[in-house]
Amino acid sequence: MINNVARPTFIRSRADARDVSQVISAGLARRYAAERRFRLYGLCAIVFATLCLVVLLWTIIRTAIPAFTQTMIDLDVTLYPQDIDPDGARDDGVLSRADYQKLIRQSLEDLFPGVTDRQERRELFALISPGATYALRDKVLADPALIGQRVRVTVPLSDDLDQFAKGQIARATAQNGSRVSDRQIDWFHRLEQRGLIERVFNRTLFTAGDSRSPELAGVWGALVGTFWTMLITIAIAFPLAVGAAIYLEEFAPKNAWTAIVEVNINNLAAVPSIVFGLLGLAVFLGVFGLPRSSPLVGGMVLSLMTMPIIIIASRAALKAVPPSMREAALGVGASKMQTVFHHVVPLAMPGMLTGTILGMAHALGETAPLLMIGMVAFIADIPQGPLDAATVMPVQIYLWSDAPERAFVERSSAAILVLLAFLIAMTLVAVVLRKRFERKW
Repeated sequence: MINNVARPTFIRSRADARDVSQVISAGLARRYAAERRFRLYGLCAIVFATLCLVVLLWTIIRTAIPAFTQTMIDLDVTLYPQDIDPDGARDDGVLSRADYQKLIRQSLEDLFPGVTDRQERRELFALISPGATYALRDKVLADPALIGQRVRVTVPLSDDLDQFAKGQIARATAQNGSRVSDRQIDWFHRLEQRGLIERVFNRTLFTAGDSRSPELAGVWGALVGTFWTMLITIAIAFPLAVGAAIYLEEFAPKNAWTAIVEVNINNLAAVPSIVFGLLGLAVFLGVFGLPRSSPLVGGMVLSLMTMPIIIIASRAALKAVPPSMREAALGVGASKMQTVFHHVVPLAMPGMLTGTILGMAHALGETAPLLMIGMVAFIADIPQGPLDAATVMPVQIYLWSDAPERAFVERSSAAILVLLAFLIAMTLVAVVLRKRFERKW
């Protein structure tokens, strides 16, 4: 080992050489110990981050699991013709306007004929979700021949009874002044003993839009709004950002104007997202008069926020292409345009797509700019296009997490899982495209 060390001028004997060797050995030991400590710190950081991620996911999944099931009740309802279709014309307008709530309540009174007090009847009717009326109406509209018969319909219980059935509300808590009374608990157990209560998969969560009633609320409307918003975002941001990166990196002259543009692009990547929301509110809604709360405006705002990220990543990918590729293309007679678009851009495309993934993931989780353009509004309808009023998944989660009803807590966690699944699906598509264009040299 001493042979690899430059001999100092003060070494005059073998004893001095041994001292120097001992000093170097001690220094090496300290350096190796420092390296081991650094690796240990890094390993601890990774383990700690992994544990935090596991705890976070476990908490979300454990809270979300009850939302995937719903407590239902089977009711035998008599469809009296005089209440539904007095004229017998089977007109859809008349059938839609019939008082189905009255029929549902009559069915409940048939189950508990001893309930006559006004307060008791109010508590009895509160067992059933308001969505029961729509379920019975849809059943009649689908098959008008049922009028005059006694049919069985499966309708959801109210959100409070659903929470009680899932064990989210303890009986002791329910007796201490919660929204579930003792009589309702007694009726629930009697219905359960008759076999009229069942737990089913909550299809409403994936097929319905937003609702004030938790048992009727779903994520489909927000999911469709997110799809349109992300589609518009990538359709605007990707070609413009990649084009700007190619021009700045390959064709733009190196002068003061180009330097100013580059500095501003780098600064825009660090601007708070709420600023882009204010810009969209002032320009797209105030000046151009585009529809408020629409995915079109949301996508345009998010594309402004995403473009600097894609430009920076695309320029880095273009710089990473070896100069020999350009020189080889130019050497065989290719023009500058052919060199860039036939050789450089295909080789840089995996890096560009990586930047696009990061930018789209950032845009998918953004809420602040969308709040400024009105996408926080309560919208129960499913958007049919990019111009319809809509909301997006992050805003939907924000609204549900702020709702007072306890059932919205589990639905918020379920919506987070759906959002993560949407993000993973979008990322997988980008990863497949990146692998398709990836080349090694």
